[in-house]
Amino acid sequence: MKIISWNVNGIRACAKKGFFDFLKSESPDIICLQEVRAEQSQITLNEADEYEIYWNSAEKKGYSGTAIFSKQKALNVRYGIGIKEHDKEGRVITAEYKDFYLITVYTPNSKRGLLRLEYRTQEWDVEFLKYANKLNKKKPVIFCGDLNVAHKEIDLANPKANKKNAGFTDEERASFDNIIDAGYLDTFREFCNEGGHYSWWSNFAKSRERNIGWRIDYFCIAKELRENLHSASILPEIKGSDHCPITIDIF
Repeated sequence: MKIISWNVNGIRACAKKGFFDFLKSESPDIICLQEVRAEQSQITLNEADEYEIYWNSAEKKGYSGTAIFSKQKALNVRYGIGIKEHDKEGRVITAEYKDFYLITVYTPNSKRGLLRLEYRTQEWDVEFLKYANKLNKKKPVIFCGDLNVAHKEIDLANPKANKKNAGFTDEERASFDNIIDAGYLDTFREFCNEGGHYSWWSNFAKSRERNIGWRIDYFCIAKELRENLHSASILPEIKGSDHCPITIDIF
């Protein structure tokens, strides 16, 4: 089973830059999207007619939002984590399948000046992990998406210059430690321990051309699924967003 995750930075804009061509060429069993920034009715999805589509829009127009396109109909689908304060931004969809739960998640950015750091690390991160852990007691969990954190220094090009910036604060990195301590695996690091592999690049100073980026998009899986994990990859050659897609093959 091939599963892809991609922060599309606006599905309507990404569609004009080749999203559906990518979907056709890769033909994943499931693709999880973050930051769709649209309601489902605002985009024509005829080119994805082989997929069941699950969509969670934010209350605020043109903001946040997630989606799952799945060739196999999910047994059950949940929108949000069951806490109104956290769910109004459309950041989570959970699809239940026979052998696992799959969650697409768009973690809140702590913002410039760290205006949202406390909310993100002391509320959102805590409650999301509780939610994943609760599901994981029933069947193994896979969650993927833009987690808005570079976990280790190896996960961004300029760690020293970003020590106190959103996405690389001690608090955010500690939250990712909590994910690992809870028994989830960072799938990409199961196969690659080298630097220089990123999933997001600033639009400034030709950052993508120079590969001055951050790895902030992840597939995390319950450790029970490790024996089923065949590969995990980043696809930096795919354009259409300031993020690139990431993928796993799992059996």
